Amino acid sequence: MSEVWSFFLVQIALIAVVLILHTYMGLHVIRRTIIFCDLVLAQLAAFGALVGIAFGIHYATSGSYILPLLTVLVGSYLLATIDPRSPLIPREAVIGIMFAMSLVATLLLGDKLSGGDAYVTKTLAGSMLWVNWPLVAITAAVYIVLLLFHYRFRHKFIALTENPESLRHRRYWDFLFFATQGIIAVLIVPIAGVLLAYAFLMIPASIAAMFSKGWLRAIIIGWSVGFAACIFGLILSYNADLPYGPTLVLALGICFLGAVAIKSLKPALARGWLKGGTR
Repeated sequence: MSEVWSFFLVQIALIAVVLILHTYMGLHVIRRTIIFCDLVLAQLAAFGALVGIAFGIHYATSGSYILPLLTVLVGSYLLATIDPRSPLIPREAVIGIMFAMSLVATLLLGDKLSGGDAYVTKTLAGSMLWVNWPLVAITAAVYIVLLLFHYRFRHKFIALTENPESLRHRRYWDFLFFATQGIIAVLIVPIAGVLLAYAFLMIPASIAAMFSKGWLRAIIIGWSVGFAACIFGLILSYNADLPYGPTLVLALGICFLGAVAIKSLKPALARGWLKGGTR
């Protein structure tokens, strides 16, 4: 097998695994309208990685995951507990403030590190070149454990999204939800970067939410469209010699715009077919 095909296969395998959990989590995020919570956790994971670099821990090594895990767990606790009841201060405002603070902290720390600009860029755009089969296997194993956890307690998490007032110990389940997001952010940010990690979570789920209110069907739609978009992005990135992460974000964004157009035209097309059938 050529090196090119080997490279493509490992990327495809990773994307196929990642998109399942990201689509599911993204549906929760969209339906709860906490749109930027994943961006906060991904940025905190990036900040934790830079803190590790400041202590001499090499980026994207096994030891570099410890501090990001701690930072996202702290962020998960804050996201779960800081929930303003006042209608004048929406929860999304708190999430936006947390994102701004984590981003600024990352930029300030990067400014003080030798080669900090390059590391900050890596946290945004990722580095898919070091993806290999052992990494895919580890990522898949962790994602499967998280999927099984969410399946086991699916009634709790769905209640958290659809009817939170009926759920006992709401903040406890909120913390577990955000902690799950944080763990996948720690795994995916060194590979895909903050922007692509956010795109994986939001864009397939947004497309799915347009066409299905159910959970399983929406996950299937989101995964299928997201996977096809990423394959297109991979091919475009290779043939046009474009950066990997931004190209995949662009491909996913194009699919989202296409889905919006289809959704907008669907009623008009249906009326046209009905008129045609009555003639």
